[in-house]
Amino acid sequence: MLSALLDSFTILPSDIPEPLGGDAVENARILATAKAAAVAHDHPGSLVVGSDTIVHLDGVSYGKPEDADDALRLWQALRGRRHLVTTAVAVHRGDRVACEADTTEVMLNALTDAQILAYVASGRPMDKAGGYAIQDDDVPTVAAYSGCYCGIMGLPLWLTWNLLRDAGAACRRPDTVLERCGACPSRPKE
Repeated sequence: MLSALLDSFTILPSDIPEPLGGDAVENARILATAKAAAVAHDHPGSLVVGSDTIVHLDGVSYGKPEDADDALRLWQALRGRRHLVTTAVAVHRGDRVACEADTTEVMLNALTDAQILAYVASGRPMDKAGGYAIQDDDVPTVAAYSGCYCGIMGLPLWLTWNLLRDAGAACRRPDTVLERCGACPSRPKE
């Protein structure tokens, strides 16, 4: 996703714990900031982007499934229901850190347990918050959404673009690379 904005970057893991609890939006901000700070600590002077995505419904936060049983449990809780996906992005440069969050409403399709188990067996949902990926076109995971498609994927591009520009980075507008970003409700008004 970041390649839509930048030509050159390196992906480095932050290796921080990702506990879920409290307010999901605030938790996503805290985790995104901690991830950026952890990498920036080891790479002083670098421009560092950290992000975190949390799926939440009725005060319960859902991260990445721990195993296949957990993925099935997540799907059983979320299928056919409207829930929220919050992705926070933090940009760290020098002693300056900026962090913003984007929240999108999502409705999952009401897949059967057999369909869910087949999806889980593919391994694809295991590293995704909420146990699903909107971009898995061959599995009809998402019935509808209202907000930023890229935020559901884990990096709201317009929000990230604004943060990068504010940090002095030269980057492309998302709508020059991804057509869907042209109609995104997160797109800045011109």
